[in-house]
Amino acid sequence: MPKLKKCLFPAAGYGTRFLPATKAIPKEMLPVLTKPLLQYGVEEALSAGCEVMAIVTGRGKRAIEDHFDISYELEHQIKGTSKEHYLTEIRSIINSCTFTYTRQKEMKGLGHAILTGESLIGKEESFAVVLADDLCDNDEGKTVLYQMAEVHKRHPECCVVAIEEVPKDETDKYGVIAGEEIEEGLIKVSDMVEKPEPENAPSCYAIIGRYILLPEIFDILENTKPGKGGEIQITDALLELAKEGKVLAYKFQGRRFDCGSVEGFVKATNYFYERER
Repeated sequence: MPKLKKCLFPAAGYGTRFLPATKAIPKEMLPVLTKPLLQYGVEEALSAGCEVMAIVTGRGKRAIEDHFDISYELEHQIKGTSKEHYLTEIRSIINSCTFTYTRQKEMKGLGHAILTGESLIGKEESFAVVLADDLCDNDEGKTVLYQMAEVHKRHPECCVVAIEEVPKDETDKYGVIAGEEIEEGLIKVSDMVEKPEPENAPSCYAIIGRYILLPEIFDILENTKPGKGGEIQITDALLELAKEGKVLAYKFQGRRFDCGSVEGFVKATNYFYERER
């Protein structure tokens, strides 16, 4: 079975909820302890076997490229000192995978961001998508994307989306699924709705920022009309595949922090700080 090789990171958003901090710093580079959010996401993709990290950026995002590159001056300054070990993790990442980049010229929704990444991903194989501001952790060492990759190995004909149960009054923040549980923790999706009002939500199972997508999603996205908020929604495109029985929703094992919000970012920082003590 071909393994998952490529992971796409949509990283062109403005991060307006973190202004003024994100006026000059990409929100994906905000640190939880000593690592930026995007590095956590890349490490998760590596754990699932991905070798190519395809990043969709925008204006003012050069810090992302610089972070995943060698800084010769910094390396020279700390070489042989007690601080040299601080770069061990990022050196390992740089040496373990390839980074490719393209820019999203307009902010037209997650579906459009994924479509923008087609030139980096191609149409030959399934690929992962990680939204870095959904920071996930698993105490047993099996990351969310690793768990999803194992599901995809068993069901290579299907897309896989990660879901978690959310309070009824928060369904309007997420894509929400409905379907039939075919094995423990795994649902065959029959319906998906983008940010439904609580009274119209088909369930309380919300999609979080982890996907494994079939390459045919690109053709569908090209023909997907703007939906909720005037944006091209990945939920609408996935619904086309769900109607063909090609979407599975996985109840992942672990914990997720919404680091796109200040409250979630603080919770994540406190959690990882206590874990590292």
